[in-house]
Amino acid sequence: MNEYEKITIIGAGPAGATTALALAKSGIPCTLFDKAVFPRDKICGDAISGKVLELLRKLNPEWIQELHAQPYTLPTWGISFIAPNAQKVDLPFQKQVDFEKPVGFVIRRKDFDNFLIEKVKKEPLVRFYEGTEVKIARYRPDSIMIETDGAEKLIYYTKVILGADGANSIIASRFGKYKLEPRHHSAGIRAYFTGITGIHPQQYIELHYLKSLLPGYLWIFPLTENSANVGIGMRSDHISKYRVNLKQELLNCVQKEPHLAERFKNASMEGTISGWSLPLGSKFRKLSGHRYLLLGDAGALIDPFTGEGIGNAMYSGYIAAMTIQHCIEKKLDFSDEVLLAYDKAVFQRLKEELEISSTLQRLVQYPWLFNWIVKKANRSKSLKETLICMFEEVEMRNRFKNPLFYLKILFNK
Repeated sequence: MNEYEKITIIGAGPAGATTALALAKSGIPCTLFDKAVFPRDKICGDAISGKVLELLRKLNPEWIQELHAQPYTLPTWGISFIAPNAQKVDLPFQKQVDFEKPVGFVIRRKDFDNFLIEKVKKEPLVRFYEGTEVKIARYRPDSIMIETDGAEKLIYYTKVILGADGANSIIASRFGKYKLEPRHHSAGIRAYFTGITGIHPQQYIELHYLKSLLPGYLWIFPLTENSANVGIGMRSDHISKYRVNLKQELLNCVQKEPHLAERFKNASMEGTISGWSLPLGSKFRKLSGHRYLLLGDAGALIDPFTGEGIGNAMYSGYIAAMTIQHCIEKKLDFSDEVLLAYDKAVFQRLKEELEISSTLQRLVQYPWLFNWIVKKANRSKSLKETLICMFEEVEMRNRFKNPLFYLKILFNK
């Protein structure tokens, strides 16, 4: 079967689904492929940030209220940072107005991704092939030819292809020539537990910067039904250098770290420990070229400090849709020179944030510094308020890069 379409998206996760929905909102048809059949599981931390809600508001404000009402959605009102010496500082989300408007949620990716896909399936301008994997993609004189396998076997021609197919993207490998760089890549593992005690009453997400994991961390993200997503993220070069077995390290942490072992004493693990790849945004890569764009994990846009990927993926998808819309309205081609506007727009939105997060990732390699900041924050109301603002506002977060900031902490009371 031969097909032709002007715009093709590979991958129907948050990046690809956002692109398709944004294009449809602008009246532009597209074709979307995913090798999975939804709903499907996706290994992830499951945290949904305010950035995601901002994107949903752009697509359709009513979807936020709909998401609030889902039984699988758990609101979270803040974040707890636990220093290597086990001292904790709680940072409530600054933009919290009342208990009906949470800034973030924790939702299993199986449920969140399917929430978006159900919206996609209702769009007449989106032709969605699930259970269909793109196996081959190559240039033709005036298009890109792709071949698929699975539920639909197609030979398919497209004017522009958008790679939203994750860390192991065939589009990034084929057209972007990407190779894994351990210093700019993390491995992540996660498991689901029930019965963990000590969860914050306002469901704060927890980041534990244990000395054995630096510059990575262990997270505990509470979910509905007394369960939680528990995992570890660590940079790949450190895993290789110190020969870390992440799965064993996770078990060691919850069984032997004094401040965690008591909380996990009566907890049970659901299923098995699963792992995945995290291409970090600590190095800026070219996101476009002749007739292609790279979105989300395929473009290595994961925050190096927090590990957030969903919000950045959705932003890249939204910007990709705006770029395509501009090309069509102005009757522009899809050459590398024209599509470079996508890189510029993504970097304008995310570059400073990712640069600061890269700096913070390097700083947490020094346990004494993290211990010191947490200790001071718990003693100083003004410093704690400053930290809260820093994790809400990129401009304020930039202070972490200034040595004078630490001198001010020293004398802060």
